[in-house]
Amino acid sequence: MVSLLFRCYPRLPSSFTLARFVLNQNLVRSQRCCLVRAGNLPARRTYSSERDQHHPKPKVVVVGIPNPFIWFRTRIYYFLIRTYFDKEFSIDEFTEGAKQAFSHVSRLLSRCQFEALEGLVAKDLIGKLEQKCGSLPCSYQRALCAEPEDVMYTTPGDVGIFYDDDGRKFVSILMRFWYLTSVGLPDDSMEGTRMFTVSIGDGETEAKRLLTAIYEFQREFTKGVAPDWTITRIEHSKLLD
Repeated sequence: MVSLLFRCYPRLPSSFTLARFVLNQNLVRSQRCCLVRAGNLPARRTYSSERDQHHPKPKVVVVGIPNPFIWFRTRIYYFLIRTYFDKEFSIDEFTEGAKQAFSHVSRLLSRCQFEALEGLVAKDLIGKLEQKCGSLPCSYQRALCAEPEDVMYTTPGDVGIFYDDDGRKFVSILMRFWYLTSVGLPDDSMEGTRMFTVSIGDGETEAKRLLTAIYEFQREFTKGVAPDWTITRIEHSKLLD
């Protein structure tokens, strides 16, 4: 029964590397997270401006209907990870860590600080990101950055368990993030995204656009291997596909 639930791949890319992800001098535990679409899990996140602490905090609400099959399948994978790989695994802890990682890495991408991505992102992916980001307009580069307070919603989902020809074991988790940006972007290239007007106090408002991003995290669980995670996939919808 258990073997039927594993997605087995004959071989992982030779460039697949695992790196310890340390953020604020704390090890970020990663797990496999899933994509969310407009209309998946109900969520709610408050955006607030530090300009005026006396004004009520405006709210941006992300609402959705979960896919029952994906929800049930990922719960089975979480159980398998706790049973066979890491008994202290917590998807809630991972989700919080993945959010921090997303904010940190997206900030580095927006500043084109690719050398700083080493140890956080797979080596073969860094080269591709450098190529793609280098050809982006400045406004697109700035819109890649997602500060922690601008991340409206984070959701885990699809999980993969992999074995290679040498018997090494891997777990991958895909995450999707929704975040707000005030960077001015051309409407003709942002079709399908939503705009929000956020009150920032004293009658002032600011237009913000809701964007999405996908980050994939992988870790090797072979005995004797350090518990290191690496980001192996990065996509920012409408910006960095």
